[in-house]
Amino acid sequence: MSEVENLTQQRSIFSSEFEGISLGLLPERALWIESLNSLLIADLHFGKAAHFRKSGIPIPEPIHDFDLVRLQKLHQEFRPAHTYFLGDLFHSDWNEQWTYLNQFLAGLGDTQFHLILGNHDVLSAEAYQQSVLRIHKEPFEIGPVVLSHEPLKKVNDGQLNVFGHIHPGVRLVGKARQSVMLPCFFQSQNQLLLPAFGNFTGLALVRPEKQDKVWAIANEKIIPVLSGTSIG
Repeated sequence: MSEVENLTQQRSIFSSEFEGISLGLLPERALWIESLNSLLIADLHFGKAAHFRKSGIPIPEPIHDFDLVRLQKLHQEFRPAHTYFLGDLFHSDWNEQWTYLNQFLAGLGDTQFHLILGNHDVLSAEAYQQSVLRIHKEPFEIGPVVLSHEPLKKVNDGQLNVFGHIHPGVRLVGKARQSVMLPCFFQSQNQLLLPAFGNFTGLALVRPEKQDKVWAIANEKIIPVLSGTSIG
């Protein structure tokens, strides 16, 4: 029994597959690839609250605590050799939360942390050099998986492009026309869009075509969603 299958019986993990690659879709809004011993996370946007406070909007810093708890839980459970942040790890300009984040990551064990640069990753070269992160320009390949922040225009046959940036959400509509918007994983052919990991982010509605796949996240569970009347 694989590690993903074993964990599925202990907690809610949805296992999908692409060209023989087992993909563990986690309700914590992350992707676990057992064969690569790698955890993939998109759009944490840590430090965003401090960024808003600089602009005079009083967002309290503890809004990010939930994200750190989930990060710690995932690393204790999976003990990944590598964790890849698919862009927008830190929200824009430097503030004191960058130091705090690096100290936190350094305490998560022997994981090697990587950052695929996104549009919000605008810190100085010196800040990144002094961090716990290995910095990569996109796209970056790990086996048959191609990592990027935004979707690539072209992906080779047999490769899967995993990316973030969009903060995908799906609206589910009930029989009485009540609806709810939920974060989701979204796959269209050989491109897989991850939900935003950060708690302090919005959602952008995806509109899947018939052949696409959508997995909503609700109550710490992954819910496969069919396109059609169930999606608004």
